[in-house]
Amino acid sequence: MTTHDRWTRRLSWLWRPQDRPLVRPRVLAPSAALGPIQGPAPAGPNRRGVLRGLLGGSAVAVSLPWLEIFAGRPAHAETLFPIRFGVWFWGNGNRPAEWQPTGEGQGDAWALSEQLAALAAVKHKISVVTGMGVKVPNYIPHWSGAGGLLTGLDAVGDDSDWTVQGPTIDQIVAASIGQTTIYSSIEAGLDSNEVFSFTGPNARNPGETDPFTLYERIFGATFREPGEEGVVDPRLGFRRSALDAVIGDINSLKDELGSEDRARLDNHLEGVRTLEQRLARLQEDPPDLESCSRPDTPAESFPDIDGRPQISARAMAIHDVLAMAMACDQSRVFHFQVSKPVSNLLFPGAPDGHHNLTHDEPSPQPNVNAITKQIMAELAYFLEKLDSIPEGDETLLDHCGILCTSEHGEARTHNITNIPIVIAGSAGGRLKQDVHYRSYTEENAGKMTLSLMRAVGINATSWGAEETYTTDGLSAIEA
Repeated sequence: MTTHDRWTRRLSWLWRPQDRPLVRPRVLAPSAALGPIQGPAPAGPNRRGVLRGLLGGSAVAVSLPWLEIFAGRPAHAETLFPIRFGVWFWGNGNRPAEWQPTGEGQGDAWALSEQLAALAAVKHKISVVTGMGVKVPNYIPHWSGAGGLLTGLDAVGDDSDWTVQGPTIDQIVAASIGQTTIYSSIEAGLDSNEVFSFTGPNARNPGETDPFTLYERIFGATFREPGEEGVVDPRLGFRRSALDAVIGDINSLKDELGSEDRARLDNHLEGVRTLEQRLARLQEDPPDLESCSRPDTPAESFPDIDGRPQISARAMAIHDVLAMAMACDQSRVFHFQVSKPVSNLLFPGAPDGHHNLTHDEPSPQPNVNAITKQIMAELAYFLEKLDSIPEGDETLLDHCGILCTSEHGEARTHNITNIPIVIAGSAGGRLKQDVHYRSYTEENAGKMTLSLMRAVGINATSWGAEETYTTDGLSAIEA
């Protein structure tokens, strides 16, 4: 047996498809001085106390909003609860004429539009941003807009063979705030497992499409509610011991490698370390969060009815699992996708698939309009579910920053200069709520992305590259 074969056999068991979603690159890692970003820390007695604790070299991991206290801006009231981040995505855009809210500003200064009407119960906890553009060349219909918005970089390739050039925003956030939970992020989808979540080029994270499987993965045999008795799966200890043994072999192997192979191995080891952390957390007592409880078990199947998928039933089941996964601190980052770009998902009452209708239905496209309204109804259910889960004097939604968007505005023209954007939650008070901001200059949508990243605890100085590059956030949504 050759040296190559010997090491291949030793290492091969570490990389299995079911473990792949755990692998996250270290992108925009927080500085060592700050410690790992784990969500907002309890507020000190005053602003000076926070600064004195940080500058004094405290060993306690802390999280601050985007250096606002150093810039002379008011410090936020912090929360004891973790901050969560999510991307809620749907394909094929919207009908801008029916999407645009009336009025601008905050509170009663604006009103929800026809397509956004389903969000009425949570209007006071969302912001709508319109008129912004994704500043990448729109060479690949559907994929350019999504890539530019969610990675800040051009998508590369063509319509049949493309990829992103960097990680999507959910994975950038997960690399920082997702490292203290069992799952650094959770990906789920309705019409396809091809969700728009990437750790890097050609490294898509598969989304779970089956509600029951997602439930079993998160709330199965190894899950325990706070205070619940239970026997931890003994196989976890064995697997951790095996990992420890193999780590010794890997360290020995490094001495035999050149610099490029060593870099590849180090990248691979990131997944091993993540797996070790996850196994360790499964053996710890669960976090004592007041609203954490095992959700109802979803149905084991959702068969089509009259040839149409049960979109709402499946969406509600997945949303129930995701909401409680956040409440139980199983993860602080998620990516949920109703439909992928170019999806021909057959919605109730529609005479054809969604993508076909966006191009073939004559104006004013009543069926396309109805589909967007149903998508917003699914979003409303999820946000209301999050808002129904108490956390202290607030709710789980208050402790979220969720980007809800699509890959372009009007689907018929593949326009990426008027992207639909809804931001839900205040990220613990760091984002304004009940706001409609309208850009009349097609501002860089990356400004919104940068503000959202900073709000959820990422100490990012910039976003994007070339035309998407920005060091400025969108002050209209910052608290």
